[in-house]
Amino acid sequence: MITLNHTNLEPQYAIGIDVGGSSLKCGVVSERGEILYSTLIPLKKAKTQGSIIALIVEAIQTCAAKVKHPVLGVGIGFPGTIYNNRIIAGADNLPGFKQLALGEILQDVTRYNVIMDNDTNLMGLGEMCYGAAKDCGDVVFLTVGTGIGGAVMIDNKLYGGFRNRGTELGHIIVEHNGLACVCGIKGCLEAYASVTALLKHYRFIHPGIPETAEVDGRYIIEKYLAGEEYAMKAMGRHFDYLATGITSFINIFSPEKIVIGGGISESGAFYAREIERRIKTLAVPVSSANALVVPAKLGNKAGLLGCAANVFRKFKAFDYATT
Repeated sequence: MITLNHTNLEPQYAIGIDVGGSSLKCGVVSERGEILYSTLIPLKKAKTQGSIIALIVEAIQTCAAKVKHPVLGVGIGFPGTIYNNRIIAGADNLPGFKQLALGEILQDVTRYNVIMDNDTNLMGLGEMCYGAAKDCGDVVFLTVGTGIGGAVMIDNKLYGGFRNRGTELGHIIVEHNGLACVCGIKGCLEAYASVTALLKHYRFIHPGIPETAEVDGRYIIEKYLAGEEYAMKAMGRHFDYLATGITSFINIFSPEKIVIGGGISESGAFYAREIERRIKTLAVPVSSANALVVPAKLGNKAGLLGCAANVFRKFKAFDYATT
């Protein structure tokens, strides 16, 4: 087991920049996961790659000015495939950012150590270091929303596959030749168990819902808890497919915890319980014996905290003691 030895250590601080499609979440974080300062910078007016980079640089400088102690480095969470501080592809909601050595650019301009990774990977790392999976070394993290994203931590480290191109957990196949997914493949977990899929299926089976009605995840959860027939069927299907995908992750990785994030995971204890109940009948017993399904704890702070945790890990903020 790896523990943190804080003896004779000066306080360590990192800057986290969590880049989304519509905003930057920025902040200064201590090695214990305390957010000393944070702000949200909208990207609505930033129409070019250059203008977004300028906002990131400005955010780093603003954050650095908020802390009196030296900053160990800057952690960047970015959508898409990230390898060696370079954006390979996948930042589809932002202009440009293809085959761009963004980490090197930011390091040259700001003179800080910079470390980048995929934004969802860093949400998972945040939950492992400071949230629902704290003190666990082997963790699977899923975020269930418009799509399904995920991260895998093995032996206290993020695992991304060859050149960080793997762990696309939402695109494991759960139905051969099934529904088309936005990724271009058929039968993906995302096509069956995302909130988007849940809403679509609920409308499909419910004859009395007008096209103009505002139906979201919260609406279906309320109907489900009230015992409405169609909501029960739609949620049952959602749980079945989500448990099917998670069972495969358990059989492969045998994690200590499966952490589920996204707004729908905050709907109540029943959500994790329904998934775990199904897993017990599906998973290989030896792999699932110690696996717990738990809701994420950090909410929209997970990415920011994961960005900081990545800095502390990569630039040796901690003294590590093996016990």
